[in-house]
Amino acid sequence: MKKYLFNCFLIMGLQASLAQNTTQQASPEEKAKKILVDVENKYKSAKALQADFIYEMRNDANKAKEEVKGSFVMKKNKFKLKLADQEIYNNGTTVWTYLKDANEVNISDYSPESDDITPEKVFTLYKKDYKYVFIREFTENGKIYEEIDLQPTDRSKKVFKIRLVINKKTKSIKSWEIFEKNQNRFKYTVNSIAYDVAVDDSFFVFDKKKYPKVTEIDLR
Repeated sequence: MKKYLFNCFLIMGLQASLAQNTTQQASPEEKAKKILVDVENKYKSAKALQADFIYEMRNDANKAKEEVKGSFVMKKNKFKLKLADQEIYNNGTTVWTYLKDANEVNISDYSPESDDITPEKVFTLYKKDYKYVFIREFTENGKIYEEIDLQPTDRSKKVFKIRLVINKKTKSIKSWEIFEKNQNRFKYTVNSIAYDVAVDDSFFVFDKKKYPKVTEIDLR
């Protein structure tokens, strides 16, 4: 009888242990969501952030490759993106795309629902129209990173995957890479990032006074 009771307690203990382990082990989707929520919360808590990055475009099939340095400043739904040949201003309602070589600026309405993956959308893509999964954790130059893949629920989109690499300690995005069905790859690798940058809203509006003889093309 004592042996029977001992075996019952042993089985119950094993079942409880297995149940606890199952609870503790989050699925790849749950793990990815927790990381993404942490990243978004850090972004939301910042007054504004500024980052320097390297933009790379490549298509191995066409043997095409381009690499340029850039920077962006974000404040909630506003941002300014600066590359070698162009500057993009977005004040939350209007977008100005300035082309340096042509000394031309294209003006259009900002549509948050567009398929364009802008800097501020990187932090919130997981909330709508995308499913996500945790891929791996790895160490590089003494820092631990977490890799997450986002895939659109609409399989007809030209983008079939977005890969995020996130610093595990700081919850900052190290890089995001966009994969298109035509084999184009667009990768942004962040070299430095600063949170709580002081910047006025006027910073996100194109000031044509600073660009003499600029040609304005209003597409609204």
